[in-house]
Amino acid sequence: MVVLVILLLELYPYMVCQAHIAKCRLQGPHRPLHMYHQPGDFIIGGIVSHGGFLSTSATFMEEPPPVLPEELVVVPKAYQHILALAFAVKDINRCSHILPNITLGFHIYDSYANARKTYLATLILLSKLEKCVPNYVCDIENNLTGVIGGLDSEISFYVATILDIYKIPQLIYGSAPVMNDKTPGLSFYQLTPQEDLQYQGIISLLLHFKWTWIGVIAVDNDNGERFVHTVVQLFSQNGICFAFIERLPNFSFIPEINDMLQQGAKLRDKIMSSKANVVVNYGESYSMAILKWLPYLSEHDMTNNVKSKVWITTSHIEFTSFVYQRNWDSGLFNGAIAFEIHVSDPPGFHQYVEHRNPSNTDGDGFIRDFWQQAFDCVFPNITADQVEGNICTGEEKLDNLPRSFFEMSMTGHSYTIYSAVYAMAHALHAMSTSRHRGKAYGGRVKNQNQLFWQLHHFLRSISFNNTAGDVVSFNKNGEVASSLDIINWIIFSNQSLHRVRVGRIDPVVPSDQAFTIDKDAITWHRWFNQACPLSACTESCQPGSSKKVKEGKPFCCYDCILCPEGKISNQEDMNDCTKCSDENYPSKERDVCIPKGISFLSYEEPLGISLAIFAFSFAFITALVLGTFLKNHKTPIVKANNQNITYSLLVTLLLCFLCALLFIGQPGKMTCLLQQAAFGTIFSVAVSCVLAKTVTVTLAFTATKPGSRMRMWVGRRLASSIVISCSLIQAGICTLWLAISPPFPDVDKHSVPEEIILECNMGTVVMFYCVLSYMGLLAIISFAVAFLARKLPDIFNEAKFITFSMLVFCSVWLSFVPSYLSTKGKYTVAVEIFSILASSAGLLGCIFSPKCYIILLRPELNNREQIISINKMKN
Repeated sequence: MVVLVILLLELYPYMVCQAHIAKCRLQGPHRPLHMYHQPGDFIIGGIVSHGGFLSTSATFMEEPPPVLPEELVVVPKAYQHILALAFAVKDINRCSHILPNITLGFHIYDSYANARKTYLATLILLSKLEKCVPNYVCDIENNLTGVIGGLDSEISFYVATILDIYKIPQLIYGSAPVMNDKTPGLSFYQLTPQEDLQYQGIISLLLHFKWTWIGVIAVDNDNGERFVHTVVQLFSQNGICFAFIERLPNFSFIPEINDMLQQGAKLRDKIMSSKANVVVNYGESYSMAILKWLPYLSEHDMTNNVKSKVWITTSHIEFTSFVYQRNWDSGLFNGAIAFEIHVSDPPGFHQYVEHRNPSNTDGDGFIRDFWQQAFDCVFPNITADQVEGNICTGEEKLDNLPRSFFEMSMTGHSYTIYSAVYAMAHALHAMSTSRHRGKAYGGRVKNQNQLFWQLHHFLRSISFNNTAGDVVSFNKNGEVASSLDIINWIIFSNQSLHRVRVGRIDPVVPSDQAFTIDKDAITWHRWFNQACPLSACTESCQPGSSKKVKEGKPFCCYDCILCPEGKISNQEDMNDCTKCSDENYPSKERDVCIPKGISFLSYEEPLGISLAIFAFSFAFITALVLGTFLKNHKTPIVKANNQNITYSLLVTLLLCFLCALLFIGQPGKMTCLLQQAAFGTIFSVAVSCVLAKTVTVTLAFTATKPGSRMRMWVGRRLASSIVISCSLIQAGICTLWLAISPPFPDVDKHSVPEEIILECNMGTVVMFYCVLSYMGLLAIISFAVAFLARKLPDIFNEAKFITFSMLVFCSVWLSFVPSYLSTKGKYTVAVEIFSILASSAGLLGCIFSPKCYIILLRPELNNREQIISINKMKN
């Protein structure tokens, strides 16, 4: 409805047609101030944004007055867009392979960044030259085949709304408008890279430098709203938070400067006060010129020593200035990283631009005003008496202009215009050589509507290499799959710009190779001292800690907490610590998992060697004692206390010392089976022998009393029965253990944090404690019997020594249980070995040391007469 009102108010007063005559009588609207025409068989229209007027907005209450040249504000850099279109048409007309015998022409008009003038320029393209009569062809046929434009999304939208009615192709060289109802048949094609490619590139860049706390500035229009809506979700999914999201006032030439300055001051304060060092700027081509106001929008002088940011700009933004910003400082943007349209400079373009001047450009209605404002001079006017300011000679050199005013090499937008002209030419060539249309193009085209419809089909199907060597083709959505260069802007003190390509984002390669960046080639703003800037809400959590989000803050703002025991984080900014595998353990700093060492009681370590030496030493001593008793087996001291049981006890003690060796070394299947079974059985035999000796002594003295009935129990048979029966019970327990759940080699990865323990798993702990309990029962019975027999005659009273030995034995094994349960790893095995050696040594020392003393050191006491005399003296 708004578009219709504008068109009616603009055109209705000037259209007066009489229905009864064939020819129209026209009073056209104000003649456009700027135009550039070149005749041809096919005409390509161009809508550029060369400048604007500082005039009041239309009131729609009266006919708008004609604009004055004095009100014009030129954007000098946009003039190259005009040159790119003219150069491409010139190239094609000289090429014999494209449209032979057919000449391309062009009609270029300025939109002036204004909706009303954009509609008017578009309608003029559809009508007779310099006249605007929609739906009428007056006098001369106008072979408009397509329109290239516009630069900004709003201008492109205004053009599209008109061209879609006539189905004339529109090739957009700037940002495309947001059209939710776009279908493949709609009449515009987008020559700039897809928006999704820019999103992917920006995210990859931010993640590469770990910039997770950023600001966003988006132009205040539909495209800006779409950008914000998209990146808020995408960036958040990739761990990036926003310090601020602000809108940049849209460019306008009308005098709303006060409002713009107020908004700009708030924007400047927001940017400069933020801790975010990275600002992503999404805007239109002139957004950079608006941002140049920032250092000046403050009560304080911000032109010197400005706290800078890393500016990331999208492909639509150009490094440009308005004419009144000629001497403004652009150092704020030094070190910026820009996503720019990939450009391959066409051959001959630099020379074409270099020789451009007002004297050799017939039909170029733009160059005069461009020249005057770019070079700050005035062409002499023969109607004026005096000329104020510098005189333009027309010989000024374009390469002397600042880069923000004009560039000799082709810019991104100019390159898309160049490619758009070639796309149009290739589509026309394909259509003109088509079998079904071959006859129709021998002369002029008679059916324009049919031409327009057919041209869409050929545009969607073209694929060619332009003269710069780049492939141009459209997808089903009318978009070109082109790459983006990542450019580092280096701005010198004289405001000259040097572009350094530091990376690329390519949509045609695999996704993991699409983004490339050379960070060493980047020059940062001097404020960062050439160090890679950091931009994070909080400093990175170092390895060994994890993030904890602050309550009420964005997820990028967090505290760092140390990893709990047993967990590590080996990267910065981990959300949670991870647990090491069972084969590894955390380092002291909790930043890496270290492989656990294999641990078992071996013969190669001091503890294992010491226990083995003790075991062999005690075994050797036991063997010596046994040898001594065998050598003196006829002496009274050996015969006195059941000689056979004594030998059995010494042999079992020897085996007890040796069985301790089964616990040393790497556990194997056989050693695990023998360890506890051998230990339990041998020790039970030893304790049974002690019990048999104690019972034998007690019964022997009880049987000598008159009338005693115990004589029938005294003898070797009783002692043997005690040893065999007690031992068989323990052997039965061990056999049952081995049958039900035998011990087996096992790996313990949890008891000791830094070690993997090779051990013998008991199979069932209950059976192990049953073995110990049975041995304890035998020891307690032996202790009780020996304690009762402690007052028998001294020379035969072995019971006292047995009592003390059992006391030592029971003390060792009672202390074994808590020690065994409290130790871990190989030290558990060492505790058991120590208990075996200590208890065995207690039996050996307490029972046999007094006898060895008499046999070896007091042999005179080892005879029958001496024993009898000693007994008589005591009696």
